[in-house]
Amino acid sequence: MPKLLIITQKNDEYESLIRAANLPDLEILSIQDDKRTSECDIVLGEPARIREHLPALKNLRWVQSIWAGVEPLLAPNLRRDYTLTNARGVFGELMTEYIFGYLLAHERRIFKLRQAQVEKYWDGQNNGTLRGKTIGLLGVGSIGAEVARTAKHFKMNVRGYTHSSETSSDVDMYYHDNLLEFVDGLDYLVNILPNTPSTRKLLDASVFQKLRKHVLFINVGRGSAVDEDALEKALREEKIAGAILDVFSEEPLPKEHPFWTTPNLLMTFHTAALSLPVYIVDLFVENYHRYLKGDALNYQVDFERGY
Repeated sequence: MPKLLIITQKNDEYESLIRAANLPDLEILSIQDDKRTSECDIVLGEPARIREHLPALKNLRWVQSIWAGVEPLLAPNLRRDYTLTNARGVFGELMTEYIFGYLLAHERRIFKLRQAQVEKYWDGQNNGTLRGKTIGLLGVGSIGAEVARTAKHFKMNVRGYTHSSETSSDVDMYYHDNLLEFVDGLDYLVNILPNTPSTRKLLDASVFQKLRKHVLFINVGRGSAVDEDALEKALREEKIAGAILDVFSEEPLPKEHPFWTTPNLLMTFHTAALSLPVYIVDLFVENYHRYLKGDALNYQVDFERGY
């Protein structure tokens, strides 16, 4: 009989949802029951918490991450004798809400208009529009495809940068190797890339120098993709219009980090798309049925590639 261990901050909610699914032959064990932890062949949870328990999981066969990113489980010194699946296909709409919330706020000058109200200043300047603007998406997986679809709704031009084979009918162009060519002429640049060796500090000084001065940069992928010193310099020197950052190379961000006082920078503390148990459990339920039948699980992570 398969045995499941849940390791999250919301164990009770996850357990309730999984029990309501009436999955056949599944026994759910508690993390508090140390004596039986080694019996579990399935784990559902947060990678950072799961990592602490890996040595004790002697019978482990499958880990279902509730996050898209699984970096805590990818260290070369950690075991890899199990199937690791992550959460995909559940964050696209949430990320899109976040991205377009700030794109619209930028074009419609919402923050500036609010400040004008505070200062009792009649600001009659014209607002911008998303229509006809060009957005560049670094990463065109399930999230990028959802962002691209919404961009097309606003009649934007969409460029996608990817090294994989994912395609989206809403993306106008793909560039695989020439990043500087990709960013040239953009109005918005959005990073959705995962943390991999090839993406670390991909966005360096040369990229920010190539961007036009009115560009807004948004990062909802991973902080490791950005050379933070180069971004700070670009913002202080007004090389770009601004940045919206949800992710950082170190989290929580240290109090002495210059980003706290960098002009035209807004931070949102890794809250762009939270893992909602009801959606994660849907992924788990489908994969559990595949697990019982011996079929390949959905959204398997390649330990070497990191996604």
